[in-house]
Amino acid sequence: MNASWLQWLRGIVTVSIRGEALELLVNRALASGLSLWSIRRTSQGELLADLTIKDFFQLRPLLKGTGSRIHVQSRRGLPFWLVKLEKRLFFGAGLILFFIGMYLLSSLIWNIDIKGNERLSEEQIMQAARQEGLYPFQWSFRLENPEVLSRKLTQKLPGAAWIGVEKQGTKITIQVVETAIPEPRKLLSPRHLVASADAVVTEILAEAGRPVVKRNTKVKEGDVLISGIYGDEAHTRTVVAKGIVKGLVWHEYSIVSPLQQKVKAYTGESKVRWYAVAWGRGLRIGGFGKIPYTQYETQRHLEQASWRTLKMPFGRMKETVREVRFDHLELTEQDAKQAGLLQARADLLTKAGPGAKIRAENILHEKADNGKVYMKVLFEVEQSIVTERPLVHIQGD
Repeated sequence: MNASWLQWLRGIVTVSIRGEALELLVNRALASGLSLWSIRRTSQGELLADLTIKDFFQLRPLLKGTGSRIHVQSRRGLPFWLVKLEKRLFFGAGLILFFIGMYLLSSLIWNIDIKGNERLSEEQIMQAARQEGLYPFQWSFRLENPEVLSRKLTQKLPGAAWIGVEKQGTKITIQVVETAIPEPRKLLSPRHLVASADAVVTEILAEAGRPVVKRNTKVKEGDVLISGIYGDEAHTRTVVAKGIVKGLVWHEYSIVSPLQQKVKAYTGESKVRWYAVAWGRGLRIGGFGKIPYTQYETQRHLEQASWRTLKMPFGRMKETVREVRFDHLELTEQDAKQAGLLQARADLLTKAGPGAKIRAENILHEKADNGKVYMKVLFEVEQSIVTERPLVHIQGD
């Protein structure tokens, strides 16, 4: 027969009984007031029966008298269901506490980033923010609206024209726009602009002062290009000469270019090592053993753990060790010559300053000897030829 709801509340145990006096055991159990139901025999000669938990413990003393043995096949009912629920209750409670903890952690302000400040120090800005309740490990729900915070911080910091407050997860960004203060103009003494090298003038533009030379004029180092003196001997006025003067300047270079170059190449072989990283320290967790390469280079890539916008102080680092080899590349004399000229041009333009252009180049001498190409080259460069000379020097002379 099927179990009643009252028996389900008490707990039901299905047992198998083995022995030679099974009928005697059943009769004694029923005579003792025990309730057994769904009694059936199996093909192995065992007896299966259902009984409540209470009757199960009262049946045990009758087993010895009949020489029988009992084995529990299954359990069901409210008591067993409560035991399972109790085991899962701790897991469920732990899961709930975990989510509550994560919610509380995400409700804290972990980091405050300040951008755009130059004259205002971070200490000044943080002090004003702290007075408004904005500081690390503050509950975000206790903060005022970002627009209100922005207005109050702008009022507290007179050196700021505008302050923006933006919340991104557990991070607050304070963007500062400082009040523009014009820089004081430098006091300059009257001066001439003179030639910094021997050249042929190609361009002259005077912003202040009197031009002394014209285009296509050949000048020597030290010649006045734009004078800082107006007027004649009786009536003079001095100014700070300003302007742009460009000219053709000749530079002679001695170039030595080798016919053999050392070139680095990757072989394709590599070894990967993994590290666990926490608070700036690393512990190797993979890729043990010595590096099997004679020549190699190492590349590191750090993967920092994060949650939302919060960066954790731990993570992992991948270290890739790549085998390299150095090959010797043989160049023709023409290739070595072009490589030497290219390097000389780059060096020359760097020294000549911004806006310089190479107008012509002339190889004066060229030879190949002892695995190298030797050249003497004359470069014609259009560049600025201006330098300053204070007028006090002229007056002193």
